[in-house]
Amino acid sequence: MVLEKVKSILADQFDVEEDKITAETDLQEDLGADSLDVVDLLMSIEDEFEIEIPDDEIENIKTVGSLVSYIETNS
Repeated sequence: MVLEKVKSILADQFDVEEDKITAETDLQEDLGADSLDVVDLLMSIEDEFEIEIPDDEIENIKTVGSLVSYIETNS
């Protein structure tokens, strides 16, 4: 369920098809996210899941799977 919500947010934000997003999708390499895009994305994630992602954790979140794991662990 978390993965599906994250895929939906990513599809909207990066204008890609949800089908093309997997747990292995790299946010920067595969979706072309720059640092501003990542901050924007994480703000959307924080709002959607009512969590806060500390700045020092952001650098550890490189893939969709790592983002989903963080959400599941911290929400």
